[in-house]
Amino acid sequence: MNAIVAAGSRDAAGELARLFALQRAAFATERYPALAVRQDRLARLQILVRDNEMRFVDAISHDFGHRSAHETRLAELFIVSAEIAQARKHLARWMRPRRVATPLHLLPARARIERQPVGVAGIISPWNYPVQLALAPALGALAAGNRVLLKPSELTSATSALLHELVGAHFAEDEFAVILGDGELGRAFTELPFDHLFFTGSTAVGRHVARAAANNLTPVTLELGGKSPALFAPDADFALAVPRLMAGKLLNAGQTCIAPDYALVPRGRVDELVAAVTQATQRLYPSIAGNDDYTAIINERHYQRLMGLVDDARAKGAHVVVVGDESPASGVRKLAPTLLLGVDETMAVMQEEIFGPLLPIEAYDTIDEAVARINARPHPLAFYYFGSDGARCSTVLEQTIAGGVTVNDTLWHFAHEDLPFGGVGASGIGAYHGEASFLTFTHLKPVFTQPRFAAASLLYPPYGKVFERVLALLRRLKA
Repeated sequence: MNAIVAAGSRDAAGELARLFALQRAAFATERYPALAVRQDRLARLQILVRDNEMRFVDAISHDFGHRSAHETRLAELFIVSAEIAQARKHLARWMRPRRVATPLHLLPARARIERQPVGVAGIISPWNYPVQLALAPALGALAAGNRVLLKPSELTSATSALLHELVGAHFAEDEFAVILGDGELGRAFTELPFDHLFFTGSTAVGRHVARAAANNLTPVTLELGGKSPALFAPDADFALAVPRLMAGKLLNAGQTCIAPDYALVPRGRVDELVAAVTQATQRLYPSIAGNDDYTAIINERHYQRLMGLVDDARAKGAHVVVVGDESPASGVRKLAPTLLLGVDETMAVMQEEIFGPLLPIEAYDTIDEAVARINARPHPLAFYYFGSDGARCSTVLEQTIAGGVTVNDTLWHFAHEDLPFGGVGASGIGAYHGEASFLTFTHLKPVFTQPRFAAASLLYPPYGKVFERVLALLRRLKA
């Protein structure tokens, strides 16, 4: 069983070092776990998720002050279960070495690519989806044959403690272990010489993680965030598009790394969009404060941060439209969906990732102008395009860079198990989900096998006429 390490404990660093050394030693004795071993580990992870659904629901809701049970069951537990099932179904194929054709001038040699575990994987997971974003990368690392050490967020302490308990009950410490601690322990975690370090969180913290990992030349996957735009083309059908926009925006009260962060809409359709957003939101969430379907903001600090974004935008000239007329009860951190019109780059809400139910709306005059605005900002983790003109959509997608795209909806590219998910530039490095998860924690090792008799010896020194003739022949063959 894993020993609990409390935040700020003097023994935390020692326990971290012990677990890391234990997993390193275990991997050294089993550098290529068999298919049956990996399948067993995935099966135990599947049981862990399946048999503890309501415990996870209760723990996450406790951490948030209130989290919709339906959102937890769908966006956390179902997604993890589906990913595990996908990995178990395809694992044998993923593990299989790949034969690589040998070019004519290297025959009769043979070549292949072996898929080898990297060793001990470190995973740092965030608070906004504290189960999914912890276990989804972990299952990829386990499928790839690695040992896993997980540091979950201290902001969701009940969920992190439950992960610690359940992982300890289903796995040996040298297979998969959870260590609990605060930011100081997190910094120590990033300084360990992992064979791969996987971090999900903010871009600012991601920079610190990358710097710490660089000291050990540890490969990293950084799943970050940024300002993901929703672009409404002139021909967008608001009746179809806006409910999908708001369903994605308000899932987990906007505390989603790929939530639409701002909307770009033709200047002449702004009022129409506001009306459609109001109608769609009131249909999705007829009430706010007492609605079990509507999730609270994670803590008071983040709640006040969001209120500060609204106040800053209002003071700088934005028009604020609150959708819904309820005021949350005292002590309930439920923030009503809020539209911000007339925003500009001087406002904090247009400079930082929102992570809440605020939606800035920018008006544009031409599609080229809208694309230019998107491209002037750091590459987003997600991009959403709404419109029926396929040619225009293709052009926009060709001219913009984003981690992933959903067309005429939001979020769903994340849920597709065969699509790699990850950012680009400021929104992240690397990808996971499906086979991409397996490959993230795998070394693709090229193997070249030379037979007893090989023409390569004709290129050995001492160099002379034979070398020149063979090189000339090779050039003709490759011309």
